[in-house]
Amino acid sequence: MSSPATIPSPLGLFPDRPQPRLYDRVIEVLRVAHYSRRTEDAYVGWIRRFLEFHHGRHPRLMAETEVTAFLSHLAVAGNVSASTQNQALAALLFLYQQVLEVKLDWLNDVVRAKRPKRLPVVLSRDEVRGVLAELDGSYRLMGSLLYGSGLRLLECLRLRVKDVDFALGQIVVREGKGNKDRRTMLPTAVVPDLQAHLRGVHTLHQQDLGKGLGAVLLPHALDRKLPAAAKDWCWQYVFPSTTISRDPRSSHRGRHHAHEASVSRAITAAVRKSGIPKRATSHTFRHSFATHLLEDGYDIRTVQELLGHASVETTMIYTHVLNKGGRGVTSPLDSPQFDSRATLTFRDIVRLRANQPET
Repeated sequence: MSSPATIPSPLGLFPDRPQPRLYDRVIEVLRVAHYSRRTEDAYVGWIRRFLEFHHGRHPRLMAETEVTAFLSHLAVAGNVSASTQNQALAALLFLYQQVLEVKLDWLNDVVRAKRPKRLPVVLSRDEVRGVLAELDGSYRLMGSLLYGSGLRLLECLRLRVKDVDFALGQIVVREGKGNKDRRTMLPTAVVPDLQAHLRGVHTLHQQDLGKGLGAVLLPHALDRKLPAAAKDWCWQYVFPSTTISRDPRSSHRGRHHAHEASVSRAITAAVRKSGIPKRATSHTFRHSFATHLLEDGYDIRTVQELLGHASVETTMIYTHVLNKGGRGVTSPLDSPQFDSRATLTFRDIVRLRANQPET
């Protein structure tokens, strides 16, 4: 169990008292189960909001009624999205079932936030080229991999040197969404730039080693099993941070991967500079990757595997994006029978028909 002194951002419900044991237990269970840092932060935040909503009452003194009231409040007063409400529900179910080991009955009375059906924003190939042209250096390389390999942003940033296989032309995504590994293609077009980039990263790594640094955080317990592996070249990040930082969990001082916020800002700025009138983000490259593969005639199951979707239904949304306009139907305005250059007005046609002799 981690000591309170090493735990960042506590629940903060009792600033005048020692850290509550509940928080320690939540953190312990999250880390034993190998939840990601993002999930840990999100769950702790929702648990704190739940307790604050009920004025600091201990969760053992509450059950389905209080959970239902909180989730309904989020939907009605907070006007949160369905995905946000579901995340809050997952956090509270984790609190009761995994931490407190209390079984909750199904929450039938929760006011559910509506999940609207949205089509993803997709860039055309020319628009992708326009955005990439506005990116510089490693940002352009990241954008090329997001589009050319269909990676999520964090999947790209967490790539290690060993995960890029130039010989087989593939990238191995480790512990992607849902804690799943998968393989996707390594675009031939990025190989020269990526190899040049890695040579620069290798030089930076050698400089860090000379300063007594150069060790990266390893997943799970590998740092204990392979204590020297943290400084091995193969474990270094493909896109390391430009600065040395200290990990808040372990107090390890080293070079983490590039921050996702800086990449997102660079891509947003590139979209704005390109003049494309779409609300495109880093994830738009992934949507465009899938859509363009389907346009090229690749099987939807293949695209599903490359994207790492658990269900083909998730991938099928891109078939809707493929359709032009309304389900691929040609507008009557574009039909060969309609001559948009005709000079006769509707009144002219009515007048001519009125003057025709009856048959």
